[in-house]
Formats: sequence, structure tokens, C-alpha cells
Amino acid sequence: MSINSANAKTIEQELEWFQRLIMLRGQITFEQSVSEEELWHMELPDIENQDSPYANLIRKHSMTLEERLVLILALIPHVKPSLLDLLHMKNVLYDMPFTEFGGIRNDKHKGYLPTGETAIFLLAGTNLEKRFELLHLFGKDHFFQQEGILLLERSNVGDPLLYGLLTISQEYLSLFTTGKYYKPDFSPGFPAKRIYTNQEWDDLVVPEHILQGLEEIKDYILHGKRLKNDYQFGRKIKPGFKVLFTGPPGTGKTLTANLLGKYCQMDVYRVDLSMVVSKYIGETEKNLSRVFDMAENKNWILFFDEADALFGKRSNTSDSHDRYANQEVSFLLQRMEDFDGLVILCSNFKKNIDEAFFRRFQLLIDFEIPDTQHRLILWEKSITNEFAYDKDINLEYLAEQYELSAASIINVLQYCMIKCLGRNDHLIRLRDIQAGLKMEKIKEGKSII
Repeated sequence: MSINSANAKTIEQELEWFQRLIMLRGQITFEQSVSEEELWHMELPDIENQDSPYANLIRKHSMTLEERLVLILALIPHVKPSLLDLLHMKNVLYDMPFTEFGGIRNDKHKGYLPTGETAIFLLAGTNLEKRFELLHLFGKDHFFQQEGILLLERSNVGDPLLYGLLTISQEYLSLFTTGKYYKPDFSPGFPAKRIYTNQEWDDLVVPEHILQGLEEIKDYILHGKRLKNDYQFGRKIKPGFKVLFTGPPGTGKTLTANLLGKYCQMDVYRVDLSMVVSKYIGETEKNLSRVFDMAENKNWILFFDEADALFGKRSNTSDSHDRYANQEVSFLLQRMEDFDGLVILCSNFKKNIDEAFFRRFQLLIDFEIPDTQHRLILWEKSITNEFAYDKDINLEYLAEQYELSAASIINVLQYCMIKCLGRNDHLIRLRDIQAGLKMEKIKEGKSII
């Protein structure tokens, strides 16, 4: 049975059970023909022998009747919205919808959108004591929020808690309906892009001290959370692991972040600071919140490229704009410190970073322009078996004479190989390399003799 078929079978059972429960609630509250005890004696659908993501989640948390109702209620608008049409009825005494049903209705979407109030009414009716007991379902300590399964989305600060829209996360909605985990990508509401690489660790040519730093990051990924959660020492340390990569462009900072994600099976999301930073007061904080809120409880690496745009040297607060700029930095620092995951900040210019920020990082790795030895390795390893160097090319001479980053060497070789293909051969010639070197030096604002 496919994942989609297994999910459909489990969810169909839950929907049938929900339909019986909502009818029973009507008999209890409005007809008063059935006692409240009947609801709690309802037999839950048997999912023990089902191997679907939905059934697995129920078993993982040994979900109670209350939890299973809240979960299926959040899913219903996406899979069978007609089940909630019954809640559109009006209170004929006041010619208005029943307040106790909760729910949100709008002009664009004709269906009934459940809120926390909807769930509480179905479970507790008018029983105030039971209502209070059920509030824990929407608390921060409940696995619904801790694992990012669902939440109450409140549109206004002053709204009652239970009038928040009952919203299932995109990750679990995708898992229950397609069998795949949802991976968000760049959009106006999510200013980050998932990045990856086809390269391998052998393609990363860096000094030994950088490799040692990367081993420390791998150790955190493997053991950091276990130390934090399972040992008493964990109470003394802050959540997450923060790293600062500094160094000139093309020295391997982004590639390193990608490789860490690839081999630790973590998604790497590069935050686009051009969309995060806003000239409007308060907008930068909102943009950053979207990223960190989405990343909570995910197996992600957050990668802030060109971080000196936010972590540059702080200005004196001579006017209101300076004060708000410094508040934005403080907000990012706080969200970063509270984030229980790996955050990598990247800057091309170490001197542009305010020194007061360095203590916020557990690790600082300074990438450098490769030395002669590493440049020789790059010249040798960067071509593949499909191409070859002409015999009159001295790689040792190139490595010694031309101080290039790894990215610049790749650019030179790309130029050379395109020239080869234009000649319909696969032999890189000296004049090709000389022309490619000239183009790279011009880009750097230097001359070549």
C-alpha cells in the first residue's frame, strides 16, 4: 500500500469518527437526549495495524481522544470541509451564528474555518471546568506546539486565545496529504531559500584549522542536543550552536555550510538579508520572526549570508533611526540565542563585525585565500577526467604566481573548458589559462603582466 493510500485509510476512519462525535455533541448540548458521559465512552478508531504517517504520529504520542479530535479538526478544512457545514447554523433567538461554535467565516472562503473555541465546544460543551482542563492542548509545552504540528493563529493581539484560527503546519499537512515533508522555499512571506550542493568533502580544499572547526560543528550536530536535554550540565548552557564564518569571497564559506547540511542530512536555508532588512520600523523584526518561527523544531541549518549588514558596528544613537537600527540587531541576537539549532553567520569582512558580538558565537572560523600548496591542489583536483592540461602548462608556477581564491580558479577553468568545447577538443592550453587569469584579475580591479 502506498503512503497516500495508507494515509487516506487512516484519515477516513478519523473523519467518520469525528462525524459521529459532532452529531453526539448536538444531542448532548441542544437536544439534551444523551448524557455527557456518552462522548467520553466513544470508541476510538483502531489504528494499531496501520502504517501511515497519520497513524504513526498518533501512536508516537499515545494521543488521547481530545488530542485526536483537535488534530483531525485542524485537518478537515483541507481534506473534507463539508463536514463542518453543520456549524454554519444560526441561533434563531438572536439571528446570529452560535458564539460557542467559534470559527471564522470570510467572503473569499465559503467554508467554515475552525478555531480553538470550536475544538473546546465539541469536547467540553458548556462545562466550564472541562474547558479549563483542555486549555493545555494549546499551550507551549504541549507536543502540538513543541513539534510544530499545529497552533492557534491569532490575528489581533487583543483577541481571546481560543478565537485563534486552528492551523495545521504546512509540514504535517504535506505529510498527511502527499506523504512527503513540506520544504518551504523563497517567497515574500518567507525570505529564505533552501540551498544545496552536488560537491563532496574532497572538493573542499582548506587548511587543517578549518577542518578541525568543522569537526566541532559535526560533534554538536551529533551530540549537542543530547548534552542539553539528557544531562544536568545542560541547564548551564544556552540552546543551539552559533558559528561565524569570515573571510574573502570565494574561499568556501557557502560550500562548507552546504556540505555540513548534506552529510548531516539537514536542510540549509540561506536567509536573504535584502528581503529581511526593511526601512520601515518594525518590519525587519517581523521578517526575522517568520524565518525563526518556521525553523523551530526543524532539522535545519540557518545560514545568514553577508551578516555584516545586520551585525556591523553599531552606531551611536544620535537619532531615532539609529535607535531602531540597534533594536533590530538586539532582536536578531535574542532570537538567534533562543534558537535551538545550528546558525551560521557569514561575513566577507571580519573587521566590519562589531567586536561585542563575537562572544555570542561558540565558534569562529576564519577562511583565507589558499596558500601556494592549497592552490596547487585546487589546480590539480578541479579538472575532471573529461579534460586535460597541455604539457606546456606548469601548475606549480600558476599556484605560486597567482594568488586566487578557490572560486576564481574554478572560474578560470570554466572559461578554459568552454574554449575547449568551442574548438571541439578537451585539451586546456596555456593561452586559455592566461586569458582566464586576465579576466579574473580585471574583475578584482588588478592588472596582469
